[in-house]
Amino acid sequence: MTQADQAIQRHHHITLSVGTAQEDYDFHTKVLSLKSVKKTLIYDGGTPFYHLYYGNDLGEESTLITCFPVAHFGRKGQRGTGQIGSLALSVPASAIPFWEKRLADHGFAVRRSERFGEQVLAFAHPCGVEYELIGIADDARKPYSNGEVPAEFAIRGLHTIAVNVREMETSQEFMQTGWSGREVARDGKYMRYAFGEGGSGKFVDYALEPGLPQASWTYGEGTVHHCAFQVADRVVQDLVKARLEGMGLTDTSERKDRGYFESIYVRTPSGAMFEATVSKPEAFLIDEPYDKLGSELKIAPQFESQRASILQSLENLKY
Repeated sequence: MTQADQAIQRHHHITLSVGTAQEDYDFHTKVLSLKSVKKTLIYDGGTPFYHLYYGNDLGEESTLITCFPVAHFGRKGQRGTGQIGSLALSVPASAIPFWEKRLADHGFAVRRSERFGEQVLAFAHPCGVEYELIGIADDARKPYSNGEVPAEFAIRGLHTIAVNVREMETSQEFMQTGWSGREVARDGKYMRYAFGEGGSGKFVDYALEPGLPQASWTYGEGTVHHCAFQVADRVVQDLVKARLEGMGLTDTSERKDRGYFESIYVRTPSGAMFEATVSKPEAFLIDEPYDKLGSELKIAPQFESQRASILQSLENLKY
């Protein structure tokens, strides 16, 4: 295999468009007991708003959920095909009863099922984004524990995503030729792809959903915006970009500096947006020491001169 054939290593992060910052912060830190590893602002556009990051203790790749609170736009997103419909997080299989009770105690409707031979707990973010906890026997990623959720039950990181599509063929070509994936399983309407040797954090599922409406792609509350995948370095990232453009996917973006990593984006044939991401060596410690990680709002350099007016425009987030 060439370097490009194995370019995509695993998940890096997934990014959601959610409601208010406070609702999102409380859900991820108090209910799911993830760590707030960075509070910053979106880098794009002319009017910045919050971009919140949650993960394990250092916010390592594949443990990250990042969120754009967009309630101030007053626009609900349309969920449907052409979009990532849900995200699944890994927990130890022995933790499924704990989480089923914990979520119910916090007022969440929980549905228990099985898919690909894995135990599934399905529920929803308060804004409507569909979440799942998947019981896994052998996920070695180190979880964050705030003491309320014991480490032996805590969330390990992303397990997979489910992309809703009207038909599978164009996504099969994209995953195999452009995105280093190989088909490893099918279960009902689902087709699973793996990166490398596969395993939790190294899967993408496609769900055949021809009856759903076309999803929206702009910022809208209650939708998944994109999913990012880790690549080794800029050389590999450039190989991915060249391969995608060689397939005719010429809307692949230029490299964008996101402060803590560098990214290229592509609107995949399914409609879902994917990102190939190169982590910076310092990652989230680049602008905060470990003992202050996620404690202060960080503003991108291009917006620093507007700090006072930006801070005044933001929702007051209590943490």
